[in-house]
Amino acid sequence: MAKNELGITVKKEEDIVSWYSQVVLKSELAEPSAVKGCAVIRPLGFSLWQGIQDYFNARLKKLKVKNAYFPLFIPESFFMREAEHVEGFAPEVAWIERKNDNEERLGIRPTSETIMYDSYARWIRSWRDLPLRINQWANIVRWEVSDVKLFLRSREFLWQEGHCVYATEEECDKETLMMLDEYVTMSKELLALPSIPGYKTEKEKFAGAKYTTTFEMFMPDGKALQSGTSHNLGQGFAKGFGISFKGTDGKDHTPWQSSWGVSTRLLGAVIMVHGDDKGLVLPPRLAETKLVIIPITIKKNPEASEQVLKKAKELEQELLNLGIDVELDDREEYSPGFKFSDWELKGVPLRLELGPRDVEAGNCIIAKRNTGEKRTIPFGDVAKNVPELLDEIHNEMYAKAEQFLKDHEVETNDFDELQKVISEGKYVLAPHCGSVDCEDEIKAETSGITTRCRPMGRDEISEGDVCIHCGKPAKYKVIFARNY
Repeated sequence: MAKNELGITVKKEEDIVSWYSQVVLKSELAEPSAVKGCAVIRPLGFSLWQGIQDYFNARLKKLKVKNAYFPLFIPESFFMREAEHVEGFAPEVAWIERKNDNEERLGIRPTSETIMYDSYARWIRSWRDLPLRINQWANIVRWEVSDVKLFLRSREFLWQEGHCVYATEEECDKETLMMLDEYVTMSKELLALPSIPGYKTEKEKFAGAKYTTTFEMFMPDGKALQSGTSHNLGQGFAKGFGISFKGTDGKDHTPWQSSWGVSTRLLGAVIMVHGDDKGLVLPPRLAETKLVIIPITIKKNPEASEQVLKKAKELEQELLNLGIDVELDDREEYSPGFKFSDWELKGVPLRLELGPRDVEAGNCIIAKRNTGEKRTIPFGDVAKNVPELLDEIHNEMYAKAEQFLKDHEVETNDFDELQKVISEGKYVLAPHCGSVDCEDEIKAETSGITTRCRPMGRDEISEGDVCIHCGKPAKYKVIFARNY
């Protein structure tokens, strides 16, 4: 493969849509499927999703959440048991054609509340069965798009969905917010991504929920990305599916429920926020391969080349013994320059370069993917320096992304300024009346600007504040932006 075929041919700042597509395809993360609206996640892309699974499963274990699996197919009658839910998801459900009129129609899950709660109604009998905390890693089908935007929007995607049942509203509230905090923490500590946690407005909340919390990210193309949600579902689903329990008082009670989830959309955020004109820039804690060793050999000097390879393998084993995933690129058919570009494209956090002169001097060169900075490190210090460099890279990536987020927020009470600022690729914090009709009007008048959330700790209005659009008394401040 020629270098111009391997590398990214457009700049991120000039054409982020083409840039994003090239990065995903050329780094071999994913590709469109022959099935319209669907995608193939390749091994590198799936390794990133597995990294999220590994991190989050460890957290779930500490929180006493059990993993399970429920059917992909949902009887039509199940959708009808919660009115808001069926109305909210009706346009997105893919239906399987019935072989005869006597069969009940089956939908392919757009989300699993209904199929899971049918089981919950059998499993829960008394207060001793609560709280019930279950999560599943699954695929979801929403028949809403035909053009796939790899990792960001497709008809089928991967996610996790947690579904919990509690005896009291207080428990449900506490853990709804706890799971949102888990997501925000994971995004920071694993993905090096900052986010804005908050409450969805009445219009934007999950169909059938009492309230929805979200954590929103902001992309370099000026759009917000809903990165995950945690819902207090209230008691509506429990009533619809006949879930009840005997309390300590011997009486029947209706429980409270929560659900929460994130998807492979998080990978889209990682690519778009951290990537550069050379390709992927992977957060060290997420990247499967933390460091690549590239030995620089000389065909005319086989003895020196042999010493380089020998030392490269020693360093590889030393790092592997520390639990650091390392790749030794000893491919002879490619030049060092090609290898550098190849691994930069794939976003590996660290590159260790080693040539004959380095072996003689007892040093190697380590390059950081996020900044390109190179450091000369003695062989004896490599094992100590690599973990430190990986943490350094993570912190630098998070700080850069956080500064970008802060720099692109504008607070205003003027509707014309809101439109102008958002057209310039920023997002706005502004007072709003909370009316669903007002939100609909804003979206229609601006060709797609929506409320993203009421940011936690920053949604309080001042005395006399009025809605930025209709001029009625404001209820709270919300984030406005265009979105995926």
